[in-house]
Order: sequence, then structure tokens, then C-alpha cells
Amino acid sequence: MNNLLIEKLGKYDVPQKTMALGIYPYFRAIESDQDTEVTINGKKVLMFGSNSYLGLTNHPKVKEAAIEATRKYGTGMAGSRLLNGTLDIHLALERKLADFMGKDDAIIYSTGFQVNLGVVSCVTGREDYILWDERDHASIIEGHRLSFAEKFKFRHNDMDSLEKQLQKCHPDKIKLIVVDGVFSMEGDIADIPEIVRLAGQYNAAVMVDEAHGLGVLGRQGRGACDHFRFLPEVDLVMGTFSKSLASIGGFIAADNEVINYLRHNSRSYLFSASSTPGATAAASAAFDIMIGEPERIENLWKLTHYALKGFREMGCEIGHTSTPIIPIYIRDNNKTFALTRDLFESGVFVNPVVSPAVSNNDTLIRFSLMATHTFRQLDTAMEKIEKALRKIGQLNK
Repeated sequence: MNNLLIEKLGKYDVPQKTMALGIYPYFRAIESDQDTEVTINGKKVLMFGSNSYLGLTNHPKVKEAAIEATRKYGTGMAGSRLLNGTLDIHLALERKLADFMGKDDAIIYSTGFQVNLGVVSCVTGREDYILWDERDHASIIEGHRLSFAEKFKFRHNDMDSLEKQLQKCHPDKIKLIVVDGVFSMEGDIADIPEIVRLAGQYNAAVMVDEAHGLGVLGRQGRGACDHFRFLPEVDLVMGTFSKSLASIGGFIAADNEVINYLRHNSRSYLFSASSTPGATAAASAAFDIMIGEPERIENLWKLTHYALKGFREMGCEIGHTSTPIIPIYIRDNNKTFALTRDLFESGVFVNPVVSPAVSNNDTLIRFSLMATHTFRQLDTAMEKIEKALRKIGQLNK
């Protein structure tokens, strides 16, 4: 390898420094299924770091669907959807998703990241505009980086800031507003009613990433757009399979014209191997369970309201979240890492979120809930979190 490249990359030593301090928190190998309790290094810990909001990753029907699809179709597709990689189960799931979202059509990508990368970069071009929330997911940011459109960032969930950016755009050019429905680190919900209103006023299109809203918000888990009853007014709706739908992959649902264009022009769709039979069948089975067992979403919200109330009464700084994603702000990288380590040692798995994912002043512990958690597990975790936070003087009460 080129010595100059090695020299440059070798200067990156942040992981080594945190390892030396004994607080490196990443790549903890799980030796069991992704349940409310997992095994790491032979030790059982409560899992409060998963995005499996409906707790379906180990559901017997989901696992059996993946197994049966693998038996019938094999382990992989060995090609893209355009050429040899389309199965009847891909088409069936796309129809199911489009109907669920009330859109003309939908297409499945191999990952959720590829959806945003391939859609945002594809539907806009020179002389167009992309308007994005400063806390949008990295996949949206990478997507707009690849677009030749002019980009305008607006302050997080700040509609005055969005309107000021819209006013900079030529009235007769394409304007695409792209936001997360539920912001993945902060847990707050986009102001979709006002975004839709501004889009109508300034002749803009709206795309919403429902990665963390699908299976959580809205009727039957349709997401944040449906939560506000604005799903028909949102032009492009994106979702992933790797959270509530217990698999991997993603989709975009929209009008026929949009989907037809993406199907023949979106590079991350055209030039990637298509979703495996097992992953596709698992997502479809999880979707059916989501619809057929509404008590899962109901229980998720009972847990969420209980946890939000408990953390606020505890004196935690949890921002504006109103979802099963609960950020506990620490506002210091090393203290966040140390707290993650201490909680893990006490039997609670949580995720540290530090710079550059957030600013140095916004570091946090990301605590997330699954419908299959018990209140006893939640109480145990909250008691241990309170003890750890008091130890470092992090509570406001």
C-alpha cells in the first residue's frame, strides 16, 4: 500500500486512546439472538440499544419465513433487480408496501442506507434544490452530496429556518425537502404538518424517512406522516426493514412516475445485488405480524410513556423526545463512554452517541425500547441508570 496513505490514515488514533482509557464501547460481540436480554462474553445483559422496536427479530414466524425462502430460492440473488435479481416475493412485498402507504408503487433496495443514497441523489439535478434538516440521517446527507442540486440546510425542526431557505429558491425549479420522520438520535418527531404546508406554499416536494417511525407511529405503524394524518400529502415515503421489520433492506413508496424513474436511474438500486430471499421473506412476515398483532405497538407505547415519565422525574435531560428513542444527554465524550462501560458492567446495554455523530456538547446515551421489554426489565435498567448518573453528578434533581 502507498506509504503516504498509510501515514495519513495512521494518524487516526481516537479508538486507541479510548481503548487505553478502558472505555472503548464499540463492536461488542453478541452471542445470542437480538432479544430484550442478550449474551456478550458469556454475560447476560439487558438490551436497551436495539432498533427492533416490535421485538420481532427472533419471532418464530419471521425465522421460519426466512428459512423457507432460503430453501426455495437459495441464499442470494447473484445480480441486480434490473437483470437477474427479481423474485416474485420482491414484487409481492413491494405491492404490499405501496398499498400500506397509500402510494401507487414501491421499490425495495438492499439496505435502508441505499434507499436514501440512491433516491436523494437521483431525483434532483442541476438547477434543483435540496432542503435538509441539520440532524438528518447520514444516508440522506450522503445522498445529497452526490446530487448536483444546490443544497440548503435548515436548523433542526425549525420551520422559520426552513421557510427562509425556501425563499432563496427559484420558484419554478424543483425543490425537495428531506427529513427524518423520527430523528434517530434525539427521538423527536418532524413537524410534518408545517413542512407540508410550506411545501404547498413554495411548490416543493417532500420526502420523509420513516426508518424509526415505521412500526411505531401512525395507524398500524404507518409512521410519522400518518401519525399527523398527512401521509397522502408526502410525495416520497422511505422505510427500512432493519428496525421494526426484523430484517435488512429498505423501500421507497411514491407515485408511478417517481418509481418508474428510480427503477431505471437510481444507481444504488441498479448496481447492487438485490435483497436476499431470506431477508425479503423475513420482512414480509414481520410486516404481517405488525398488522395482525396491534397489541405490540400498544405495549411499546405503554413502555414508552412509563419510561419518559420516569426519566423526567429522575431529573435526566432527555430533550424533546416523545418516542421509544430516549436520549440521555451527557455532553462529554469520555463521560459518555465511561457511563456506557459502567452500565454494561452492571448489566445494561445502551449505545453511546458522541462526536462526530453529534457535536461535542450534545453527546448522549441512546436508550431505546422494544415492545417485548417487560416493566420489570425497564425498572431494573432505570434504577441502574439513575445510580450511575448520580455517581457522576449528571442528574438535575
